[in-house]
Amino acid sequence: MKIIQINGYELLDSRGNPTVGACCCLSNGSRGFALSPSGASTGAYEAHELRDGDSSRYGGKGVLRAVENINKDINEALCGMDVTNQRAIDNALITLDGTPSKKKLGANATLAVSLACAQAAAAALKQPLYRYIGGIFGTTLPRPMMNILNGGAHAANNIDIQEFMIIPYAAKSFSEGLRWCSEVYHSLGKLLREKGHTTGVGDEGGFAPNLSSDEEALSIIVSAIEGAGYTTDQIKLALDVASSEWYHDGKYHQPKRNRDLTADQLISYYEELCGKYPVISLEDGLSEDDFDGWTKMTAKLGSKLQLVGDDLFVTNAERLKMGFERKAGNSILIKPNQIGTLTETLDTISLAKKNGYSTVISHRSGETEDTCIADIAVASNAGQIKTGAPCRTDRTAKYNRLKLIEQAIND
Repeated sequence: MKIIQINGYELLDSRGNPTVGACCCLSNGSRGFALSPSGASTGAYEAHELRDGDSSRYGGKGVLRAVENINKDINEALCGMDVTNQRAIDNALITLDGTPSKKKLGANATLAVSLACAQAAAAALKQPLYRYIGGIFGTTLPRPMMNILNGGAHAANNIDIQEFMIIPYAAKSFSEGLRWCSEVYHSLGKLLREKGHTTGVGDEGGFAPNLSSDEEALSIIVSAIEGAGYTTDQIKLALDVASSEWYHDGKYHQPKRNRDLTADQLISYYEELCGKYPVISLEDGLSEDDFDGWTKMTAKLGSKLQLVGDDLFVTNAERLKMGFERKAGNSILIKPNQIGTLTETLDTISLAKKNGYSTVISHRSGETEDTCIADIAVASNAGQIKTGAPCRTDRTAKYNRLKLIEQAIND
């Protein structure tokens, strides 16, 4: 059960950019492997993703420095440690880095190693990862929040809101909810083709048509729900606005509409949309630097909507505590690469739950075939997961993993 070798690798993510992989080898022959994802719309307070900056390789996006950190310093620090002591392993990574944002080793390096160690421990104990992390209490399958239409930084179209998602609100099981969402996704594709729109997809597999407005996107999704044979009592909507991308000099500039809005105007706009359409969750409705606006939005909309902080909280316990103090939001998006270790991820989930905030486990737009977030969602009983459209293997891998976990738990 002792760690005898940690190896790092430069591999590719779903956008064809380099990412970090890590393998943890144990004295009993067990191994664990994990990959770090990468975001396009990233929060300013996220842990640091270490890139080489060498323009002669991958446009400067290589990760050889992060890989070297794994193969040298991290390997030396972790060899000989008990792989089942995850907190000690992650504390060793945090101490070795020594910076608040993990800019020395790179959070892409520390996360890959942290998850690889957890995978190795699970393999050594002959347990699935969700059972190793969550014990006998990790049994709740998450409800999918499925991204079916992309805009913003995730698509080269004229839609400002980044993600339009569907939630199988009334489904009795994960598998049933996944089927409903897949059927609506195909219904939407058919509807877009009939209307003469493109059915090319964005980074997360959602369709990326040019539409007249964000509101038209909501309208056409409602039509797709009905076209698939469901009602808006059964399937609800969620939005990821990614408004930090719009925020400059105290105002919100929607680049694709070329219009400026104040925080108060945006809040009123969201209230109007949610009055017209069955939206029940709103992510990053205001900027990561607009805590005062978040407090206003929560006071006005918090009783009606799940207000999810992604860029606002960046899976960081200290940022989340600021949210509690200022009554900003009522939910947190959980992205392990925003904080850089499994332990810190789980600690943030626990803190959110203790303070009455809901949790949503999330992928990144630059994903990999790694399915750890599916296991984390079940292990932590998070209840919700965002992992893209039922399109592209980097997304469906997570859904398929959850179906297999559901079957194992049912058995």
